[in-house]
Amino acid sequence: MKKIMVAVLALGMISSGCKVFQKVPKEEPAEEVVQDNAKVFSVPKTKSEIREEPTSDRMFEEEAEKPVRVQSENFSFDQKEDQVKNENKSFFVIIGSFSSNANANRYKQELISQGFTPIVLHSETGYFRVCVNSFVNEAEARKRVYQIRNEFPQYADTWLLIKK
Repeated sequence: MKKIMVAVLALGMISSGCKVFQKVPKEEPAEEVVQDNAKVFSVPKTKSEIREEPTSDRMFEEEAEKPVRVQSENFSFDQKEDQVKNENKSFFVIIGSFSSNANANRYKQELISQGFTPIVLHSETGYFRVCVNSFVNEAEARKRVYQIRNEFPQYADTWLLIKK
């Protein structure tokens, strides 16, 4: 009987030191840490320029309700002969803009069948702009934009690109 009592006492001492049999105090639930892994992309803003002789949209107010969008950027010509023809011109009437050169050239072919003489410009922003006319004078360029919008309603978003 002595052996049994010693064994129970030894078992009791061993079990009291074991973590399995110990009471663990309840902990407060930890605050949930939320990490925001959202990726933020930024698009460079176009700079507003003050031109010496700006032409107002109001001079053509009776022709169209929507003002002409104007953007200034650097670009290169897709073909050398287009560069030679337009090297002294600063205002380009843009009828389409594409991220792919192949799509821009396909659109160029569609415009040729409608009577336009388009050229493709490769913009500093990476887009391929389809231009249908170029001008030295801003007023003439705006007049052409409104003319295209009136004659071809499907091109109501035609805009003006100014060479930097």
